Amino acid sequence: QVQLAESGGGSVQAGGSLRLSCTPSGYIFSTYCVGWFRQLPGKAREGVAAVDGVGNTPYADSVKGRFTISKDNRKNTLYLQMNGLKAEDAAMYYCAASYGYCRTLSSSTVKYWGRGTQVTVSS
Repeated sequence: QVQLAESGGGSVQAGGSLRLSCTPSGYIFSTYCVGWFRQLPGKAREGVAAVDGVGNTPYADSVKGRFTISKDNRKNTLYLQMNGLKAEDAAMYYCAASYGYCRTLSSSTVKYWGRGTQVTVSS
């Protein structure tokens, strides 16, 4: 069982930046697709960005050019740098891990979920 611990959420004004962090309880970066999903109340969880052991990095169209996913293998930490935040980016953000390569941003392949970190964007 792998636990994913997120941090870095908070409240920011539109146009601002936040960086989310996720630290797995074990070393999984070489064999898992790890990434971020977000969810609004009453809505489905949607994929935001992910990265796998060979460097595939799918992004949702809505965040391309604004968000950057990265990982620091030495610190065993996954990051999501979010710039140019918009009101529609406000959501609960979840760290997630799926075994294998990142082929899609589908929640159906996720094996492990974090508990989430809230991002609020005020206009």
